Amino acid sequence: RTASLMLALFSALAVECRADEFQAKLLYCKTCHGLSGQGYRGYFPMPRLAGQQPQYLENQLRAFIERRRTNPIMANVAHALSPSMVTELAEHFRALDPKPIGGAPRQGISTGKQIFDDGIPEANVPACSACHGANGRGQNEIPRLAGQLYEYTVSQLSGWSKVRGQGSAVDTSAIMAPTAHNLTRSQIEEIGRASCRERV
Repeated sequence: RTASLMLALFSALAVECRADEFQAKLLYCKTCHGLSGQGYRGYFPMPRLAGQQPQYLENQLRAFIERRRTNPIMANVAHALSPSMVTELAEHFRALDPKPIGGAPRQGISTGKQIFDDGIPEANVPACSACHGANGRGQNEIPRLAGQLYEYTVSQLSGWSKVRGQGSAVDTSAIMAPTAHNLTRSQIEEIGRASCRERV
């Protein structure tokens, strides 16, 4: 009986420690990405994690660990996360759904929406909706774009070849490399304006 009680006690303590560890990691995420995962507009824009596809988040954290995606801060953060913690955090952020921060210039939204829906065939740019969905919410390893910070979307598409796109068997980022290359700066900004809304 004593052994059973001790086992139950240790199990309860393990669960409590696990919960405390999760909350500590979550608090660290919120420091940059916002209390509701809504992102942060600043000199270095921090992406919205709320409502993001869990498989995409897990893939990107692995990309930071494996140096397939360059960001010194996130590489250090990701290295401190166990596989199970990565999964827990990804599922947590998927369940959040705050209103988008907004703040993008209003002009160019209709053009950005047209590129999102139809692409630019003459420039070999496919429709964003073909992979990210008609409402921009993504699926599986394809990220949600709807509600993402305008500044973050623009910065990522503008510098894709430098910080993204190496890809792997579980990361389809490389698919975006030619698309990002074929977009002009103004087209990237128009896509960013259209996709920063709750629904693209």
